[in-house]
Amino acid sequence: MPRNEPTEGTDGWDGEDSPRRRKAVRYAVPAAVAGLAVATIGLVPAFAGSGSPDLPKISAQDLIAKMAKSDVQQLSGTVRASADLGLPSLPGAAGGAGAFGGGDGGSADPQSKLMALASGAHTLRVAADGPDKQRVSIVDKAAEYSLVHNGNEVWGYDSGSNTAFHHTAPEAGKHGTEHAPKDLPQGLKNATPQDLAKQALQAAGDTTSVTVDGTAKVAGRDAYQLLIKPKQAASTVGSIRVAVDAANGVPLKFTLTPKSGGAAAIDVGYTSVDFAKPAASTFAFTPPKGAKVVEGDKARATAQREHGKDGVSRKDMKAATKDLGGLNVLGKGWTSIATVKGDGSGLPSGKDKSKGSGGDAAAFLDSIGDKVHGSFGSGRVFSTRLVNALVTDNGTLYVGAVDKQALIDAANAAK
Repeated sequence: MPRNEPTEGTDGWDGEDSPRRRKAVRYAVPAAVAGLAVATIGLVPAFAGSGSPDLPKISAQDLIAKMAKSDVQQLSGTVRASADLGLPSLPGAAGGAGAFGGGDGGSADPQSKLMALASGAHTLRVAADGPDKQRVSIVDKAAEYSLVHNGNEVWGYDSGSNTAFHHTAPEAGKHGTEHAPKDLPQGLKNATPQDLAKQALQAAGDTTSVTVDGTAKVAGRDAYQLLIKPKQAASTVGSIRVAVDAANGVPLKFTLTPKSGGAAAIDVGYTSVDFAKPAASTFAFTPPKGAKVVEGDKARATAQREHGKDGVSRKDMKAATKDLGGLNVLGKGWTSIATVKGDGSGLPSGKDKSKGSGGDAAAFLDSIGDKVHGSFGSGRVFSTRLVNALVTDNGTLYVGAVDKQALIDAANAAK
């Protein structure tokens, strides 16, 4: 068998509405098995196995078609995840083991616990058996947090505080992921490498280059490497690399590297994986003796009585929308910029540094933001390794995965 050095690809994809692109983003993947905030998790690159296996050549189109045909619904394994977004340290912010238990025990609510994945390195154990059964456990040195979905039952359990969170999700899926419960915790809807790869491919269009760039060993399995690169120079994304299982088309590893270089910022992958059906007991959960059980359904019912079906009154929603001044998106593709018009109040001024809390806020903003000027006036740019945000002195916000100059240009054009 010839040694594989695949480099075939496409530089324009086939446009936003092409049949090939629609097929590419429709591929079947295991139901979400890990509560991962997209663009906030990753696998240290060293977890790819050593060596490049010999595989037949394949084009980018054919590799994505292979992903589209993948019907794997059952798996179990271990995922290593890390995030290096370059976020500033906020005063009083807790990290590390503090994300699990500690203090007053906190809540086992999945929405709050899954935020622990937004930074640092984590080990996760995952399992899935179709659209109705998933489990993910976030393993920490001092404690473990497990999130279990079985039919219409969702349990979250934090061993550090011995607290369990219970939620009943109506409309449990019976015929596929499109019928999955609509009100599962958001983290369960953003899976491991599978869903991250899908979201990346949704951006593929005439602004993107997609190629096959060699092979790799991931979790002991042979894989092709799909390389996705923005063509737009102002994007802060350097490249996205997806390792795709050569046998079944399942994405095994997702790595996003910023254009500025250095360690991967968003990167996730299996260190071990098994595509056999997990034991039914994997998805069974009973709160341990003595555990505090928080009933999420009761809290939701109370919120609905007080604020309406969605937990927010129409009056509050209209007020919030008015305060935002309207959200608009400028540009397209990788350099899209979201903007919200300000109300003229702006940010605390450096001139107010001696005025109590307002001065403290101004000093803090000065320490993490760069003062910028343009025909729009002036403002501050707040940066991470991927996302930059410009807040003008009149309070208008521009934010996107673009460089500082792109934000300034957008503000100048909109003045």
